Amino acid sequence: MEFRHESVMPNEVIDVLNVKPSGVYVDCTLGGGGHSLRIGKQLDADGLLIGIDRDADAITAAKKNLAGLKCKVEIVHENFSEFDKILDALNIDKVDGILLDLGVSSHQIDTAERGFSYMHDAPLDMRMDRSKNFSAYDVINSYDEDSLKKIFSEYGEEKFSGRIARRIVDVRKNSPIKTTGELVKLIENATPKLSSGGHPAKRVFQAVRIEVNGELKILGDALTNAVKRLKIGGRIAVITFHSLEDRIVKNTFNDMARDCICPKNFPVCICNHRAEIKILGKAKVATPAEVEKNFRAKSAKLRAAEKIL
Repeated sequence: MEFRHESVMPNEVIDVLNVKPSGVYVDCTLGGGGHSLRIGKQLDADGLLIGIDRDADAITAAKKNLAGLKCKVEIVHENFSEFDKILDALNIDKVDGILLDLGVSSHQIDTAERGFSYMHDAPLDMRMDRSKNFSAYDVINSYDEDSLKKIFSEYGEEKFSGRIARRIVDVRKNSPIKTTGELVKLIENATPKLSSGGHPAKRVFQAVRIEVNGELKILGDALTNAVKRLKIGGRIAVITFHSLEDRIVKNTFNDMARDCICPKNFPVCICNHRAEIKILGKAKVATPAEVEKNFRAKSAKLRAAEKIL
């Protein structure tokens, strides 16, 4: 299947990154290379574009899509949590700009056999990196009831998390739950029919995907490490698609933008913390015109900051 993914807020990303022609830029979530292509077109022959992705399909597509750029290009099959290791391997100390476009790609959702979508019946998978062994099958069939309830509640903000977890444990006593279709049917049977709020499986699928890929566990530290590798005046841009991601990005940026992080009841500062970044305005959202063209842009938020220390 051809790798198809519509990049969200492409013009806004270029604006906030303020691309320097001879700079070094890192796209930590390369996908098919949509954002990277736009960044790369702003770079001259001395510029360097580094693309990182843990999905082998994305790596293959990006290599093809970025082949005509005049700047230097390095594409790495890895998780962006290994940011420091990747830059060290390339003998790069500091960079001019960093982009993270979080969440699942359109290609991953639309490729039925990857098991990301509740709209298609497929094996329970949801691995962004298919070289890893741990999948949605393992979560659904090996986690105990309390653990399932916890991830559905925390990662999916699912109010019927207890009922769904209990139903999963009851059903799998007879035989393993092997497909997305089985899981969807189980969720539908465990929850009341609601007139609004979207498909009843949406939040559970989000929660399982986040758990399988460790998306939220790595995010805060990854952002902090990335900022440390920015040059003074360099910029970082992050696109999120749900409140859990956005809250982590917002809070991490706020902490790094503060001069003091002592508890409020301390009479004097003892932390010696100094602001590392300046936040570049409020979060941006997609225009109505873009949302009409690409409905997956509807929930997107773009936050950006500039390195000052």
